[in-house]
Amino acid sequence: KGLIQHYTAVADAVNIPIIIYNVPGRTGLNLTPKTLKELSSHKNIIGVKEASGNISQIVEIGTFCNDDFYLYSGNDDQVIPLMSVGGIGVISVVANIAPKDMHDMVMSYLDGDINKAKELQLKIKPLNDALFCEVNPIPIKTAMNLLGLNAGELRLPLTTMDDENLQLLKEALADYGYELGGK
Repeated sequence: KGLIQHYTAVADAVNIPIIIYNVPGRTGLNLTPKTLKELSSHKNIIGVKEASGNISQIVEIGTFCNDDFYLYSGNDDQVIPLMSVGGIGVISVVANIAPKDMHDMVMSYLDGDINKAKELQLKIKPLNDALFCEVNPIPIKTAMNLLGLNAGELRLPLTTMDDENLQLLKEALADYGYELGGK
């Protein structure tokens, strides 16, 4: 009840589309399909970035997604499974450093080339794993900086990566085909 009132108050206060982010691993709270279904009737609430990792929940959300309410993956390692039950894309971390592959994966799926989409999903998996070896956004900002994309410094309470995880990230970037220039 409180979540419905909160999101409704936010949606009522603006005249722009809103996508709700369901990320229980970070918030300690899961937005249930029942709650999302009720919120989906608001004209400004147009979708959800779903990052619960619960495929049964994702399937249930897919049952009420339509041209007025969109389902996006919030987990880069679950894009194709989510799209197979009605999702239309991803709001991605990996796309910060591999935008073409993420784009091509989604478009391949939407264009019916399931094999190419699957191939890209599997190609991205080791990079995704390395980008989540520590709390987000520490690894992605570190990766972007290693690649010369100047993501800036981390601010507390975020700190630099542990040496072991930094090495893991560098190896994943190199395996993916990036040259780090000795960084």
